[in-house]
Amino acid sequence: MTEGMNRQWLIAQRPESEISESNFRWTEGPIPTPEEGQFLARNLWYSFDPTQRFLIGRAGVPEAESGAIPLGQPMIGFSVSEVVESRHPGFRAGDRIHCQLGWEDYSVSDGLGFAPAYRVPDGVPPNWALGALGITGLAAYFGVTEVARPKSGETFVISGAAGGVGSIAVQLAKIHGLRVIGIAGGPAKCDWLRQEAGVDAAIDHRTEDVGRRLTELCPDGIDIFFDNDGGPTLDLALDRLRNGGRVVLCGATARYGAVPLPPGPINYLQLVMVNGRMEGLLARDYLPRLGEAAQAMVPLLRSGRLKSKEDIVVGLRNAPAALARLYSGSNVGKQLLRMEDAPGE
Repeated sequence: MTEGMNRQWLIAQRPESEISESNFRWTEGPIPTPEEGQFLARNLWYSFDPTQRFLIGRAGVPEAESGAIPLGQPMIGFSVSEVVESRHPGFRAGDRIHCQLGWEDYSVSDGLGFAPAYRVPDGVPPNWALGALGITGLAAYFGVTEVARPKSGETFVISGAAGGVGSIAVQLAKIHGLRVIGIAGGPAKCDWLRQEAGVDAAIDHRTEDVGRRLTELCPDGIDIFFDNDGGPTLDLALDRLRNGGRVVLCGATARYGAVPLPPGPINYLQLVMVNGRMEGLLARDYLPRLGEAAQAMVPLLRSGRLKSKEDIVVGLRNAPAALARLYSGSNVGKQLLRMEDAPGE
């Protein structure tokens, strides 16, 4: 059995508002041993996603109501990990898997959870497995190709355009022949959208009047609005929706952790006036179709037509800071962490 210590980040206290390292506690302990039906995995890479805010909880809200991880337990996230020892019939030592495991060097798991563990296909690097071909990539792929029902030449507007989902979705929309307008925060993100992702226009919501810019850029209205933000931009898009327009509800980063919750969309009746449709998207539901998405996207990634934009930090010590980057808007692309001794991209 592997010898050594297991470094961990435990949840120490619920945040009042912003998430910081003070919400976690660094500790070291023995490497765990798997029981029947479990495996032991060495964690290599981690994904950071805005919805992890729900796992941390909020000060004053009971765990039973919030569904948060109990205090004193490891924080968890999606990972690419290598099975070291297995007493699980579905996995064996040496398997490289996509799983939901603790922020720690080694984890024991039964492979169940929000998204069941699965083997990473041969030839797929860990950064792709967590990004373009992970949960966020599935949201982008099926959100664009199925939920949005794109038609070449339509106008596609997306919030959170330079994030984990958005950075893939904008490129897929362009590949489908759409006119793409990305909304993001800050010049670095907008520059990447224009220069690398190839969008037709980018709006900096930090310095520009989003409503005015949408009117200028979409004089004939919006056919598809892909929402990763859940904030007031949704109302602006609804007000400009064309006849038969579609709204894809993928994320709500402006609402995660907000107390009290901000009001919902005011202009939703605009859907009635334009025979529009608004539909939610939960990427987990598409996991059984991962092979289908990979078959379409791997050739695009290998050819360079689809770029996997990633923001990578190195070292388990930096996990809390990496998560905090999501909520400050510091990340450009998919936020990942590579363990110190893990293989690179």
